[in-house]
Formats: sequence, C-alpha cells, structure tokens
Amino acid sequence: MGISKYNSSLTIEYILTKGEDQYFDRKSSKIPIKKLADSMVAFANADGGLIAIGIYNGEIQGIMNQGNTKINDIIQCGFEKCYPPVKHRWELIDVTKTNKKDDQIILLHIEASSDKVHKTEADEVFLHVGDESKRLSHEQRLNLEYDRGSRTYEDELIHDCTLDDLDFDVLDKYKEVLEFRGNYEELLLARGFMKRVKGQLIITLAGTLMFAKMPTTFIPSARIRFFRYEGIEAKVGTSMNVSKTKLIEGPLPTMINDARSFIETQLREFTALDGETGRFIEVPEYPPFAWQEGVINAITHRAYSVQGDDIKVKMFDDRLEIHSPGKLPNVVNIHNIRETRYSRNPKIARALTEFGWVRELNEGVKRIFKDMEQLFLDPPSYQETSNSVILTLKNNIIMRKTRRGEKISAIIQRNWEALSYDEKSALEYMYSHDGLKTSTFAKQIKKSDQYARKILRNLEDKKIIIKVASSPTDPNTHFILNNNIN
Repeated sequence: MGISKYNSSLTIEYILTKGEDQYFDRKSSKIPIKKLADSMVAFANADGGLIAIGIYNGEIQGIMNQGNTKINDIIQCGFEKCYPPVKHRWELIDVTKTNKKDDQIILLHIEASSDKVHKTEADEVFLHVGDESKRLSHEQRLNLEYDRGSRTYEDELIHDCTLDDLDFDVLDKYKEVLEFRGNYEELLLARGFMKRVKGQLIITLAGTLMFAKMPTTFIPSARIRFFRYEGIEAKVGTSMNVSKTKLIEGPLPTMINDARSFIETQLREFTALDGETGRFIEVPEYPPFAWQEGVINAITHRAYSVQGDDIKVKMFDDRLEIHSPGKLPNVVNIHNIRETRYSRNPKIARALTEFGWVRELNEGVKRIFKDMEQLFLDPPSYQETSNSVILTLKNNIIMRKTRRGEKISAIIQRNWEALSYDEKSALEYMYSHDGLKTSTFAKQIKKSDQYARKILRNLEDKKIIIKVASSPTDPNTHFILNNNIN
C-alpha cells in the first residue's frame, strides 16, 4: 500500500488509527462537496492540517466507486468552493480494502493561511478547533480578520541565517519524530521553515526560532528570563529583592527543555492531606503540568514581532507569574481561553505539537485549571495588559508552608475509613485553606448549600472540625480542623 510522498510517516496504518485532532480529520468519500469546503476553510483559517478522504468508521472505504466527476470535485474543492482559494496539495494513495480489492484514498494537505480569511460559497467562515470545524459569528469573523496580519511574521525571511547556523541535533530529532527520509533542505521546505526566493533557499523566522543554535543572534528577544524574588512583591533600588536570575536561550525545543529543568530546581514541596489515606504527604508547590504548560504556551504563542521584550517567569513566595509578550489574538480572550484555540504562530505550534510539547484539543489550558483544582489551589488567573498576557499560579503558601498539627493527623486517620467521599473532600480542602465556608464547599463539590451544610455538621458532630463564628448570623462563619482534642 502507498505512503505519502510529502510525509513518509503517513502510512495507511497511521491514517486509520490516528485520533482526529487539531491537524487531522477523516472524511467519507460520500461527503458532500459543500461540507468538504467547510472543513478545508476551517483548517486553512486555523493551523492547517490533513484531511484523509475515503475512510469511514475506521475502515478503508476508498474513492473509486464515486466516479471521476466526484473525485475531481474533491480535488478541485479548495480552488472552486473556497474563497479565496485554499492553498493545499493533494495526492492519491493506493490502498487495499477489507474485501482485498485495490482502491485509493485522497490526502489533502492544507496550509494555514497567514494573511487571508477563507469563506465558503455560502459566505460562511469556519475555524478548526480541536477536532471540530466551528462556524464563526460575525464578531468572531471580524476578529479573525484583524489577526491575520500578526501571522505573517513567522514567515519573515532571515537572510543572515544559513544552514551552518542550525542545530542539527534538533533537526535530526525532528526528522525522527516525523520519520522523514529526505535531507534537511527538503524537510525545512516541506514544513514552511525555508523558502525558495529567486533560486535561493532562505530560512524563515519560524525556522530560525525552531532550529538555529542561537536564535537570539537574529531575534534578540527570543529568550526566557527568570527572576526569583524574596517576598510577595518586586522591589527596586536599594530594596531590590531579586535572589536568583537565569537567562534561557536556544532553539525552541531546547529552550523548553532547559526551562523545565531549571524552574523545577527552584520549586519547593509543601505538605497536604492525602485523600486516599488521610495522612500528610509532600506535594509540589504547583502542579507540574500547570507551570510547564504555562511556559510552553508562552514560547509557542507569544508575539515574536514585539521587539525588546522577552518571556519572563517571575517566582514570588506566594505565586508564579509567566509573562508572554503580545496580546491574545482577537478570536481568543481571557473568558474563552479554555475552549478556544488559535495559533498566532501556526508553523511553530504544529512543529512543537509534533515534538510532543504542545497539547491538542486545547487540553493544555483546561488541564491547568483541573490540576490546580485537584491540589485545592486557586484557579489560574489570566490577565491581559497593553502589551502582554500574564498567567498567575498561586501556591497558597500561608496555609501550606509547614506541616501543622500532629494531633490533627491522628484524629483524621482514626476516623478516615468511616468517612464518606465528600467528608474527606471537605477535610482536604480545609487543611489546604485553614478553613471552609458552607457556600465554598457546596461550590467545590457541585452540590446544594443544604447538602454541604449537612456534611459539615456530620464532621462537627464527630468532633473532627469546629465552627468559628462571632454570632449565629455571622456571614464569615466557617469551619476549621479541630486541634484541641486530647
């Protein structure tokens, strides 16, 4: 059976088994041309990708029974049914169906559009987000049009960067993950990291960032600066409280790895209550995925066109801040950031996804929220300033700094097995936050205030917790772990 001539990793087995995601979709050969146009427009408006036609319900369906007219309509769809035409390449792949008959499937390799918003014959605009093609509202469509200009920056040509400036260890790793069998020039050209201009091969800004040994030679702000502060605020002058700094540079895959390794050495461990055993255990200051994904997102999606500003990671006693130059793309805002994906740098984003760094289906941001919640930490905070996006992770150090109350440990463990799941959840949260209101607990377990109040009263009756209130109607009434039992 055939293999893609553009990407040797695209075997029929891979095409049949790979999950559909931001960069890949399977379609039946019976798909109406209008629906195919919707998908092609969606991929072009997003990060580009591959559509395999002739696969249905995980089996090879083939295309030959559709006839030449339909096959030609599929091949011409991007030119005739999308406005402006979607830039793509197509190829026929020889396959053998389950009934042993020879057939073919069509692969459509769609490029991300850098300066245009594509629409269908019905004047509708789609964006591929995760594994879906979503139709955009009028406002979203306008925002997408505003964002087009920022995308062209990663395609800028860096005339001074040559093949001799590239890190061939990183390039070899990229060839390996793609199972690419051509030479370096063919790889860079195929992925849009190099362009042929008047017979000369020139590396793009995205290619320089991804593969140059020292991208800052050509793009000075392409680096991370780390600062550790003593206390919970940054001071200046004679009161300056920076205790540790670090400059992290290199090709993006190397910079990600180096940033992870270094920042990990700066983190502390705190004590928390284990929901499985009722014992105190050591937990990380921040969920590993949360801070790592924050750094990776900054590297992947920052505005490299913003000169004179680099990514900053600021570590305070009570929080970690990750500053990414540039505002959010207009189609994304701090309210929809958990559900909406849009890459300012689609070629970089795709390559880092192939390296295994960037999460798909917008899983990354969703999981940051989930992992913070599981450690009973405040939700992550996204803030947009005039020239940057700031992700803040709080560690709740005041409550989690030291191991408190050995008596608490003994009391909890003595009763642990007899407690319900929600009672255990209340104690976990209470330990981490040194107190719990009924309304907060209800929201935490997604139940009614009445139910939450019942759970807390049960724990109070068992003398594991006590109520703190200045009066029967005190709005600040809360419960704390009982550390006064003999």
